[in-house]
Amino acid sequence: MVSWNFFPALFSLAKTKSKNPYDERRLLEQNKRMQKENNAPDEFPNFVREGFEVKVLASENYVKKDSGLIYRDFVVGKGDCPKAGQQVTFHYVGYNESGRRIDSTYLQGKPAKIRLGNNALVPGFEQGILDMRPGGKRRIIIPPELGPPVGPSTFFSAKQFEVFDIELLDIEDCQRRTIGFYSDVVCS
Repeated sequence: MVSWNFFPALFSLAKTKSKNPYDERRLLEQNKRMQKENNAPDEFPNFVREGFEVKVLASENYVKKDSGLIYRDFVVGKGDCPKAGQQVTFHYVGYNESGRRIDSTYLQGKPAKIRLGNNALVPGFEQGILDMRPGGKRRIIIPPELGPPVGPSTFFSAKQFEVFDIELLDIEDCQRRTIGFYSDVVCS
């Protein structure tokens, strides 16, 4: 005869978990709690991880492109959209999935300027800015496959979605200028 007093671990092994670790509602509540603690902006998307799969939960105002980029325009802006080779001036605030701010040109005190089409931007960021108009404000959700380089020297995770609020300020045409052996690009 076996007594449970001598083998208390046997009884506990027979128990099963009553909670599914991937319960979507529980994970969504946890995500919202983290976003609140991080002061995420209004209507920030939610991310529910189930193993290696991630569900992006956002309002119906968001649009998903074929590439996987998700965006929402808050203000459309006026004028022409930028093209490869042009320089764009913009402000942005970058967030991780939990709504924690990771970077901001507003905090740096000046907008960013960059020429498009040179692979100088995160691919998803460039896709998100290419069909904006000056004065436009947009939130983009960049999936990992369109995200920044990853690794020990960066603060990005290979499976992390990134969220950016972008305000496109200006678009300038650029031309190559050559003087003797010196060459540069001038935007105006």
